[in-house]
Amino acid sequence: MEGVSRQKLTALRMIITRSPLRISLGGGGTDLPSYYRKHGGFLIAAAIDKYVYITVHRRFVDGFLLKYSKLEEAETIDQIKHPIIREGLKLTGVQERNLEIASMADIPAGTGLGSSGSFTTALLKALHALRKNPVQPAELAEQACCIEIEELREPIGKQDQYIAAYGGITCFEFLPDDSVHAKPLKISEGTLLELEDNLLLFFTGYSRAASKILQEQHDKSTQSDDAMLENLHFVKELGRQSERVLEANDLHEFARLMDVHWQRKKERSAVMSNQFINESYDVAMANGALGGKLIGAGGGGFLMFYAEDKARLRHAMRERGLVEARFRFEPEGTKILIQ
Repeated sequence: MEGVSRQKLTALRMIITRSPLRISLGGGGTDLPSYYRKHGGFLIAAAIDKYVYITVHRRFVDGFLLKYSKLEEAETIDQIKHPIIREGLKLTGVQERNLEIASMADIPAGTGLGSSGSFTTALLKALHALRKNPVQPAELAEQACCIEIEELREPIGKQDQYIAAYGGITCFEFLPDDSVHAKPLKISEGTLLELEDNLLLFFTGYSRAASKILQEQHDKSTQSDDAMLENLHFVKELGRQSERVLEANDLHEFARLMDVHWQRKKERSAVMSNQFINESYDVAMANGALGGKLIGAGGGGFLMFYAEDKARLRHAMRERGLVEARFRFEPEGTKILIQ
């Protein structure tokens, strides 16, 4: 009986991993291969305490049971319809054919907080744990990028996978040879706490597929469109300026740079914003916000503002029907919670 119990416990072993979502603090958009492979990219991203969770569990019966926004069953890896799960199993070389894989998230996909990259890193971390393979943040991030960008041909950048894997507030340099240099932002504790306290996120009510919006940027960058390249060059320099002012404890200047970034970001695509988002932004700037921008690829998701008069800004956004998502920075990247 004791031996049977041990076998059952082995069969039922569950792995749970967690990856943080993220906000971009400067330089967003320069992490796409269509841009950085020619010009190099730079951005600052911050992990926040909103997460994607993955559980992997051995079943007593053969076949894969997958629970995400849909419920899926498959007999073999090749029959799996969810592309990231299918490619993640292949990349990690998982031999088991009796797995249940489920995902949950604090915030829905399509809202600009990097959920796809967080999903992929959390999945890979869990599958590596299943195989008892230790994996470091750089390798984890690059494997996630390989799946999404190389295998699945999504016209997206690398920041989501890298900040999910690393956590913290991190500066990323994307080099033309596809290597990535990561370093923590050298920000004082006092400035960090003030920044965390004064950044506010509000959901616009719109969600969107980032790949559809980023495809236009990808195509224009590949074609060396002068206006798109000039825009991205400018935004990259804004990212470097943001790094300098944050490390110099000048949060008012950082807020101003956010506003400049947003005004230039809107020029990249006609679907980057809409009338409701533009009007909400203007209301925020008239009611306590010192600067802000739409997080992510654009078209919907979350507006982020820097404000010292937070009560006034919250009241104005509630009047427009925008829901706040309160957050803190997350110092850790993708991690195993249960193994």
